[in-house]
Amino acid sequence: RGRMWAYTVGFTVLPHVGGFLGWFINRKEIPAWYEKLKKPSWCPSRKIFPVAWTILYTGMGYASYLVWNDLGGCSSKALVPLGLYGAQLALNWAWPPFFFGARNMKMALIDILCLDGLAIGTTCSWYRINKVAALLMVPYLGWLAMATCLTIRIWKDNPEEKPGKSE
Repeated sequence: RGRMWAYTVGFTVLPHVGGFLGWFINRKEIPAWYEKLKKPSWCPSRKIFPVAWTILYTGMGYASYLVWNDLGGCSSKALVPLGLYGAQLALNWAWPPFFFGARNMKMALIDILCLDGLAIGTTCSWYRINKVAALLMVPYLGWLAMATCLTIRIWKDNPEEKPGKSE
């Protein structure tokens, strides 16, 4: 019981690690490249993203702790619900390197579409285990829906230049 706080903090902080690394590695690409892209009028301000992701990562991290705790740790029952969570988190962390680092909007789009499916699957699998954990994922699903639409619009409105071809 005395160590439970450490597990709570660890699970809650974990999503932030990849999010921070993604930002840190790609931070120079944001003003250099992203700001120049054509974006829809409903695109959130750049200042909103770190606030939103801090809240979303904290919620999903704590939710993962609740599921892990309810399933008695890393048991065989935890394999699918936490495996789905880990897979969607990996795709979440992969999006910034695809989009900002490689400037590969098509790969970023494929990534986020797969991420959407895994995040929905995670939430559905968690609902049967811990309804609070599933509800903590709902803001994340909403943000992912917006981010997916934004990725699609940016991809469509900013055709990727083909090397060696001029228009």
